[in-house]
Amino acid sequence: MKYAYLLLLLFICQFIDGQDILGPDQPISGPGGSEYLHDSIVQYDYAAKPDGFWLYEPALPRPDSAHLVVFVHGYGAYNPVIYGDWIEHLVRKGNIVLFPRFQKNLFSPSAAAFIPNVATAIKDAMAIMMDTTNHVLPIVSQLAFVGHSYGGVISAGLGAAYAENDIPQPKVLMLCSPGSGPLSGGVLEDYSGIPADTKLLVMVSEDDRIVGDKLGLRIFETATKVGDRNLVRQFKDHHGSEQLEAGHNECYSFNAFLDNGVRNITARRAKSTSTKDAVDYFGYWKILDALLDCTRSNTYCNYALGDTPEQRSMGIWSDGKVIKELEITQPEKKVVSKKIN
Repeated sequence: MKYAYLLLLLFICQFIDGQDILGPDQPISGPGGSEYLHDSIVQYDYAAKPDGFWLYEPALPRPDSAHLVVFVHGYGAYNPVIYGDWIEHLVRKGNIVLFPRFQKNLFSPSAAAFIPNVATAIKDAMAIMMDTTNHVLPIVSQLAFVGHSYGGVISAGLGAAYAENDIPQPKVLMLCSPGSGPLSGGVLEDYSGIPADTKLLVMVSEDDRIVGDKLGLRIFETATKVGDRNLVRQFKDHHGSEQLEAGHNECYSFNAFLDNGVRNITARRAKSTSTKDAVDYFGYWKILDALLDCTRSNTYCNYALGDTPEQRSMGIWSDGKVIKELEITQPEKKVVSKKIN
């Protein structure tokens, strides 16, 4: 009897060990959730020039107006397909997403033209959207920027110098793995020009071997007028069968519906490596949704800023283990760069 009991116990342990440990599904409600206001999106292509853009508007139902989010891609990532799921999520939540194209190709123009090109795209898009017969009217009083990699450089630069570039003041800046690699165009010595009434979030990743966290720390530490600013560090977690990584491109989310046909090295890499998982739902998507809600209606601020349990949480594995939380640094705390070996 004792021997049979041990065999049964061994079988149960082996059965449990053999089960996949899965990450959490997208939440239904709240920031990052799948409770959408619109069933569809409409896309427009005005991107023939290197200062052109793609435009995404909510539909079914079509609103008369919607808040504008400027989504600034990384170097070479001028195919919206690379960030497609995140863009679709934002639009179906009720936002207009403007996706500027600041490059003609991987080699042209020089990095010095990136910020002027994005500023031109914003001004041109706003003029086009004033034709409310064909477009949803943009609300720009609480303009938001999200920028990845070199897009983070551009977004931070425009946040500090919006007046000089003749665009509305960005009230939200979410910078995802900001950095310029070997280039320097658009990089500022300090970011004290970002206004005090901005909500600024800099998100870096534990294993970012492309740009690291150097520029992210500079932006966070020198944007001294901004009280509502956090540095967020995301960590890998390999507990589950679907391992969660923490590299430079964790905000990639390939979606073929937004494909413009460009197949450079960046687009090919994104197609083969992008994932949609807890890092999206409880990291990038959650935090940006919450920043937007906090800015516009003073709701979900505890998911956006402040080193709260809601902000730090990355969800739970299917076996009940908590996914490694985000690390939050607030302005009063000195932060040290964590170099990757």
